[in-house]
Amino acid sequence: MTLERQQATRPILTAEIIIVLLLSLGQSAIYSIVSIIAKLTADQPLSQQAAVLNASRSARPYLDLTYQLLGIAFDLMPVVLVLYLLLRDHISPRRELGLSADRQGFDWGWGALLAAGIGIPGLLLVYVAKLLGINADIVPAALQPVWWAVPVLILAAVKNAVLEEVIVVGYLMTRLRQWGMSTVAIIACSAVLRGSYHLYQGFGAFVGNAVMGVVFALFFLRFKRVMPLIVAHTLLDVVAFVGYTALPESWLSWV
Repeated sequence: MTLERQQATRPILTAEIIIVLLLSLGQSAIYSIVSIIAKLTADQPLSQQAAVLNASRSARPYLDLTYQLLGIAFDLMPVVLVLYLLLRDHISPRRELGLSADRQGFDWGWGALLAAGIGIPGLLLVYVAKLLGINADIVPAALQPVWWAVPVLILAAVKNAVLEEVIVVGYLMTRLRQWGMSTVAIIACSAVLRGSYHLYQGFGAFVGNAVMGVVFALFFLRFKRVMPLIVAHTLLDVVAFVGYTALPESWLSWV
């Protein structure tokens, strides 16, 4: 690709990245910033406020299930969009993003290691953040006690993993590299974005997720594969969502 063509495509890449992010996790980051400002300016301290994930959307169980499944499906549409955009430009998600199921041993092995390496220190960070009063009271799951609660929470975990890792790591880092950004700047952009859309949970969540973003970005640069990141993220969220639902309340008082 010539320098002239790189310069000509930069505005197009910039517009595309902005549109994709504003339709997906960039939008979430903006709402998250507004949410943390609202929490900080409320009458109660941040540590006495709640950040609720996976809340019920209706008191009627099967209507709630319908809303949950529709939400999961529509939340994944930006992933479909970015895969289409990459394929349109002859960039193979299978080859360039490692979005395939042909290396399951590698994906699950590294995914489990990453989940353990991030999850265990992450629990300590949540505890310290609560002691310092810089996190809200995180409620990972608030669904009704119905038979479909656990399957929906698992689907939500998979959705979060696919959405975040494909867009924030695979797509964004690929496009920023095409744009001509330096490696350090690419890692910083991916990590800060990841931290930003978790900011509604508090500053501890921002720091923890930004650090996770750096680790995941470095892994992707080394192996060019998002599948282990999807596995790791899924495992982390399943443990958080289902564990919060299944464990006794007395065990979770420190969250």
